[in-house]
Amino acid sequence: MIRLTQIAFGLAFVLANAAYAQMDQMQMQDETPGDARDPHAYSEGFTLTDGPYALPGPRQLKLADEHRFWAVIGDRLEYQEESESTVFDVRAWYGTTYNRFVLKTEGDLKDGSLEESSTDVLWSRAFNAYFDTQLGARVNTYEEGEDRQWLALGFEGLAPYWFEVDVTAYLGDDGRTALSAEAEYELLLTQRLILQPRMEVNLLGKEDPENGLGSGLTNMSAGIRLRYEFSRQFAPYIGVEWSSAFGDTADYLQAAGDDKSGSQVLAGLKFWF
Repeated sequence: MIRLTQIAFGLAFVLANAAYAQMDQMQMQDETPGDARDPHAYSEGFTLTDGPYALPGPRQLKLADEHRFWAVIGDRLEYQEESESTVFDVRAWYGTTYNRFVLKTEGDLKDGSLEESSTDVLWSRAFNAYFDTQLGARVNTYEEGEDRQWLALGFEGLAPYWFEVDVTAYLGDDGRTALSAEAEYELLLTQRLILQPRMEVNLLGKEDPENGLGSGLTNMSAGIRLRYEFSRQFAPYIGVEWSSAFGDTADYLQAAGDDKSGSQVLAGLKFWF
């Protein structure tokens, strides 16, 4: 036992000396040699902002993260067989890498009329390389019911293991609160054939009988979609989705003669431009 302890201490001493030696070498490398080449030697001292080659006015050179871009992305545009409705989930953004104006809208169309929809208008700010924080407002509209307005605060991005998540908390009038969370994952079977599981959960802090919504966990949906990307901008898909309502929300649906849960086959299109 004493012999093993001595060996361990000896090994630790050797490793410590090696680490100190490496740190000393790194510090020596950080010191600029006296005969190092002048970085401006070939420009004769001219820089981007001074000299005969400087451009007049404000700085002309801009990096990619300083330019403004835009995109329109249709995550879901699908027909659901069981409910005989068309579901859309489209978002658009404009801005730079760090600051963007974001518009999200989703809803259900049935018999040529809009049954319900939600629209978020958000300012998005990059929190780190993988997540954006978002602040703004949401408007919920109902064909049969009362429209609601909310303040929105959330985050969206790429979680570990490549899960795309979107979580937003809402604050409405009369002390109403809500929480919406979505998660997606893309499994590449080939470079063009992609399997996408998706889950969405909605919670409400206060009962909303005018719109048939109870407090707590109101509804949840989980589905899987298989799409084929003819290009990144055009990808039709097929899939199946299960959805269920809970608590008082389920009671409202049953009182109206609707099922509180069910599954259905769907077909749709994912696009962006």
